Amino acid sequence: MAPGQAGAWGALGPLLWGCALALQGGMLYPRESPSRERKELDGLWGFRADFSDSRRRGFEQQWYRRPLRESGPTLDMPVPSSFNDVGQDAQLRSFVGWVWYEREVALPQRWSQDLDTRVVLRIGSAHYYAIVWVNGVHVAEHEGGHLPFEADISKLVQSGPLSSCRITIAINNTLTPHTLPPGTIQYKTDTSKYPKGYFIQDTKFDFFNYAGLHRPVLLYTTPTAYIDDITVTTGMDQDTGLVNYQVSVQGSEHFQLEVCLRDEEGKVVAEGTGGRGQLQVPNANLWWPYLMHEHPAYLYSLEVKLTAQTAAGPASDFYALPVGIRTVAVTESQFLINGKPFYFHGVNKHEDADIRGKGFDWSLLMKDFNLLRWLGANSFRTSHYPYAEEVMQLCDRYGIVVIDECPGVGIVLPESFGNVSLQHHLQVMEELVRRDKNHPAVVMWSVANEPASFLTPAGYYFKTVIAHTKTLDPSRPVTFVTNSNYAADLGVPYVDVICVNSYYSWYHDYGHLEVIQLQLATQFEAWYGAYQKPVIQSEYGAETIAGFHQDPPLMFSEEYQRSLLEQYHSVLDQKRKEYVVGELIWNFADFMTNQTPQRALGNKKGIFTRQRQPKSAAFLLRERYWRLANETRYHRSVVKSQCLGNSLFPF
Repeated sequence: MAPGQAGAWGALGPLLWGCALALQGGMLYPRESPSRERKELDGLWGFRADFSDSRRRGFEQQWYRRPLRESGPTLDMPVPSSFNDVGQDAQLRSFVGWVWYEREVALPQRWSQDLDTRVVLRIGSAHYYAIVWVNGVHVAEHEGGHLPFEADISKLVQSGPLSSCRITIAINNTLTPHTLPPGTIQYKTDTSKYPKGYFIQDTKFDFFNYAGLHRPVLLYTTPTAYIDDITVTTGMDQDTGLVNYQVSVQGSEHFQLEVCLRDEEGKVVAEGTGGRGQLQVPNANLWWPYLMHEHPAYLYSLEVKLTAQTAAGPASDFYALPVGIRTVAVTESQFLINGKPFYFHGVNKHEDADIRGKGFDWSLLMKDFNLLRWLGANSFRTSHYPYAEEVMQLCDRYGIVVIDECPGVGIVLPESFGNVSLQHHLQVMEELVRRDKNHPAVVMWSVANEPASFLTPAGYYFKTVIAHTKTLDPSRPVTFVTNSNYAADLGVPYVDVICVNSYYSWYHDYGHLEVIQLQLATQFEAWYGAYQKPVIQSEYGAETIAGFHQDPPLMFSEEYQRSLLEQYHSVLDQKRKEYVVGELIWNFADFMTNQTPQRALGNKKGIFTRQRQPKSAAFLLRERYWRLANETRYHRSVVKSQCLGNSLFPF
C-alpha cells in the first residue's frame, strides 16, 4: 500500500473487521494428527558463551562442525529458559554477544528412512539473532527474539544411515538501533576507568534483556505434500455464524481438500471442499470473552483433510485448527465484540519469573491464568513483545482478550526511524500476524509502545507500519501505545484505538495524590477531543515494595499504590460512560530490570510479587474488576456462574 493511502485508516466508524487476510505463507502450530508427529527437545542442552574479546571465536574455530564439547568446556543449560540466571557466574548473567547451544537427538527410524516424510525443526524463540546448523550444515538464520522460525531438515536426516542428528544454535543478544527492541553498544574508551575493549549494552526499555532459547524447540513431521497454512476469519449473519477459510498446500499441484467444522461435542455442523470457501453455522455458539457470557470462549474445530498425488504416489495430510466465531468493531466511543460493548479490565504482563527469566514454564503459565481469573481480569496486553504461542492458545480457551504487541518498545533514537529499521519492523509484523491471525482472543494489534513518535520521521514510519499491518490483516483494529507527555504525537491519527500510558503522582508530582484526578481528566479530554477515537488507559501504577506500610500513604508503600489506583478509578468510572473503553494496570507482577539506583531488584509496580503473591492492591483491583463485570448489561448469574467457587465472588 502506498504511504499516501494510509490516511483512510483514520476514518471513524463504526468500523467492522471481517475481511479475508492478505497474508500468505504458513506458520501453523505443530499439532499431532494421524499424518503428523512431533518430538519435544526440551531438557538439558550443551551450552557455551563465547567470552573472547571479539565474540567471534566460535565462528573462527567453526564450533558447529563437531560436537561442542570437543572444542572446550560446556555447561548444562535447560531449554526453554533464559541463560542469565541459571548459574552463579555474574559475567554470564550480563553477557552480551554469541552463545552456543547444542543437542544430540535420536530420531525415530521411520523419520530417517521414509522419504515420503518431511522432517521440520522448529524453534519457538531465540533471542535475538540465531544461526542454526544440523550435523554441521547451515539450515536457518532468523532475526527477532520473540517469534518462531523453522527449517526443513529432511534431506539432512535422510541422507544416510543416521539414527541421530546434532543441532547447533548460535544466538546473539546484541541490540542495535535497527533491532526490535532497539539498543546501542557503548564502548568505554577511558582506560583509566575501564579495561581495554570494555563495552555495555544500553537500552531504552525498562525490563531485563534476557536471552537464550526461551520457548520450546521441537521436531515435527508432515507428508511431503502437506497443508502449509490455514487462514480463518469469522462473521455473523443474524444467528448464522460465518467461517471464511483459505487453505494453502505445498508439495503437490494435484490435490483435493475436504473441510469440516465440528462443535465442542464433536458433531459436524458444516462442511466444504476446496482451498477457499465459507462455512455457515446456524444458531452458532459465539466466542465470548470471560465474564461476558455464561458460556465464554466457545471453540469449534476446523478439520482440514488433504488428499494429494505426488511422484511417489498418493499422500494425505490432516490438520485441526481451533476456531472461535466472533466479530470485532470500533465506533467513535466503543469497542464492540459480537456487537456488544466490551470494556477492557485487565493487566499488562511480562514473560518473567525467578531463575527461568523469560523461559516458558507451564506451571507458571497456569498460575498466572488462575490469578487472572481470580482477579476478574478479562484481558491483557502482551507488553512489550509477542508471548509464547501456548499463551495465546490458553487465552482462546479461557476467553482472555489480548492486545497483541510487537517488540517495538524503546524506539526513541532518530536512527531507529530510518529505512533499515522500518523494513525490519514490517517483517516482524508479518511474522506476528502470520503466527497469531487465527486466535479469536487476539482482538487488536499493537505496533509499538511509547515510541518517540513526536519526532519528524515518526509520522511516515508509523503511518507505513500501521497501513502495512492493516493490509496484512483487515480483520482487526490497530493501535500503538503512546505517552501522555507526547502531545504532538504523529502516529495517533492512523490508529483505530488510542492507548495511553500515564503515571501521575509517580514520575512527576511525587507523592501528590491530590492532583491525579484533574490531570487524568485533562489527559482523556485532550486525546478524545483531538481524535474522537476510543481511549484505553493502557498503563498506570506505582512502585510498591511488598510489606512496606505507611499511613498517611508514602511512595513505595502498599497504601500509596492502593490510593493512587483509587484516584485513577474515580476518573475512569466517569469516562468509561463516555469514550474510555479499557484500563490495564501496570503491572500484573514485579519483574526484573537492568540495575539502576531507581530499581530495587527490578520493577516493583506489580500487584503481585515476582513470586505471584498478592500485594494489598491486588484485592482492591479484584473487587473493582468483579464489580465492573457485574455492572455490564449481562445478568449477575453470568458472572457468578464463572466463579471458581463462591469464595471468588467478592460481593
